[in-house]
Amino acid sequence: MSVRLLSAYYDALERGSCMPWSGRVVQVTGSVVESEGPYCSVGECCEILTHAGERLLGEIVGFNGSRVLSMPLRRPEGIRYGDRVVATGSPPAVGVGDRLLGRVIDAECRPLDGSGPCRVETQRAVDGSAPLPMERVAIREPLGCGVRAIDAFLTCGRGQRMGIFGGSGVGKSTLIGMMARGTSADLTVVALIGERGREVREFLEDALGGEGRQRSVVVVSTSDQSPLLKLRAAHTATAVAEHFCGQGRHVLLVVDSLTRYAMAQRDVGLAAGEPPTAKGYTPSVFSLLPRLIERAGYFGRGSITGFYTVLMEGDDQQDPLVDAARSFLDGHIMLDRKLAIRNQYPPIAVLDSLSRLMPSVCSKEQMDKVRTLRTLLSEYERSEDLIRIGAYQKGSDRLLDEAIALVPRIEEFLRQGADERPGLQQSIDSLLQLTIG
Repeated sequence: MSVRLLSAYYDALERGSCMPWSGRVVQVTGSVVESEGPYCSVGECCEILTHAGERLLGEIVGFNGSRVLSMPLRRPEGIRYGDRVVATGSPPAVGVGDRLLGRVIDAECRPLDGSGPCRVETQRAVDGSAPLPMERVAIREPLGCGVRAIDAFLTCGRGQRMGIFGGSGVGKSTLIGMMARGTSADLTVVALIGERGREVREFLEDALGGEGRQRSVVVVSTSDQSPLLKLRAAHTATAVAEHFCGQGRHVLLVVDSLTRYAMAQRDVGLAAGEPPTAKGYTPSVFSLLPRLIERAGYFGRGSITGFYTVLMEGDDQQDPLVDAARSFLDGHIMLDRKLAIRNQYPPIAVLDSLSRLMPSVCSKEQMDKVRTLRTLLSEYERSEDLIRIGAYQKGSDRLLDEAIALVPRIEEFLRQGADERPGLQQSIDSLLQLTIG
């Protein structure tokens, strides 16, 4: 028992350096601190010791000639010329354990819910590496999300990575809450990155609810925090999910949002001297996204099913970040503002959405039904203007007649209240019963 209690300290000793190297601050530009020394590597943790005795935690983000570029996790207030920068010799790590369930923490695993300190079992590297391709297991088991439109039309498998794409104010947070409460996964890990402080409590109380919160770990980084903390929130949430996955559990990981994560990396990259590319994003953004996403998957004992929200500015699907995220993920769920205006919630545009692994986890009967209904929805959408102005004469097109008769029932099926929690099989059975008559 004593060895287990001291395991976290043993891990810290193994990661730490016996000879801390230090340097001196020579310049502060924005949130970047330039120093002469210490001897260090990119991604290593550091401490900035101010003249007032404060210890500001930070991270080495790059080099400029012979100078070291570091970025503190907090605002660089109080730092002056000549202050010491000490390299810790270890990468960022976070405490993990079963007692994190039901807790709300920040990117450094500090409690935000007022329920006392978080008791952790061990430390885990924040920036983990993705498993090798041959360590993955083929995805053949479906995962219920508790949302009819997803479970029936866009069925996901355990270990799949899906994107939730939509503009601002179309109901992404509500959809995330529905999934967290209704999922068939063992537990949920939610990362709120760059979230408005006002909306954190609203999400916890309204979207997630008491029941959903008890089986969830919520990692929060608000919009006023540094880019490093926003990046670390996503990596911390993924590390927590990896811990539970290693225990043989099936985890639902929700990262909200991938856009703010990319923006935070853009800020860090520009501060480190990277050249901007499309829409100001630096090259490191497009190399970091797959590193984060590839950490989710099915690994035999356990699985991490990832849902990553992506904000489409002006509902633009051709945004370079949107296009890149869509290419890295195993499918995409498009939220349509027009459906939200028509009060169809969740406003999932099933014709624009796709689950690439659906054929591997669904029965042939379900796939045939989905293809038929997609054809009818597409036919109706193509002729909707003619139908609404009364220019279409019934009997002119048999397929369109079927679509006109069935589309109202399909739309009713896709509507779902925030408190409804249909099971996976219940949603599939309801889908198969959608017929004319």
